[in-house]
Formats: sequence, structure tokens, C-alpha cells
Amino acid sequence: MASASRTFSAQPAGGTRIDRLRFINHQGKQIMLIDFPNCSPEQVTKIASEVQKIVTAQSSRSVLILSNFTAARFSRAAFTRLKEVAVFDRPFVKRAAFIGAESLPKVFYEALRTFSRREFPRFQTRDEAINWLAGGE
Repeated sequence: MASASRTFSAQPAGGTRIDRLRFINHQGKQIMLIDFPNCSPEQVTKIASEVQKIVTAQSSRSVLILSNFTAARFSRAAFTRLKEVAVFDRPFVKRAAFIGAESLPKVFYEALRTFSRREFPRFQTRDEAINWLAGGE
């Protein structure tokens, strides 16, 4: 069970608040939750940019990330931004997992893995994903 959370409310240049990023604690581990559900391609792009700012401010190989893509929509530009962020974040991320990844086209998922040279295991439920994230050393 998550015992605490910290929400980041970012005010990007476009003026829309982003309340879709937060840290939770699970089994003594801090996990960054990124909520993309029902996001437009423009929202995906803005959230990804905020993720990069937060993650790159953390210690090397310290960040555990759970991204929820349920019913998110993607444009080529949004997907390109996700790939860029995955590359920039790589030195800071210990483990990352996806839920709701069925909304991410398979060709995009494979390109993301190849481009970033990272693995993004997909899980059916949030509990499965956070248990996997917290269990890794």
C-alpha cells in the first residue's frame, strides 16, 4: 500500500497546470507516478517535458517510475518527445514500468525501447507494477 504521496503541480509556458506527477512510497521505496490517462497528444508532450525536469534533478540511477497510459492519445510529435525524455532520463532511472500501454501503438512501444535502449515492462495493474518496481535492487 502507498503510504504517502507528494504531488508536483507545474505551470508550463502554455498556462495549463499539470497535476499528473507525484511520488508515492511503497514498501519503503519512492515511486514517481506519471498519469497520462485520457491525455491529448499536447498534454502528453507537456507532461513529458515536466517529467524530464523532475527526473534529471534526482540522483543517478535512483528514480523508480510508473507511467499510466490508459486511453492516452499520441501524435508523432508527442511520441518523439517521449523518446527524447526516455533518453535524457536514462542515467537517473533505476527501473520503469508501464500500465495501460495498450493505448501506445506496438510500433511506438518498440521504437521507444530501441531508441532509449531501456526496457519498459508492461503490467495489467498498478499493484503489479509498483510491487515489481519496489522489489528490484
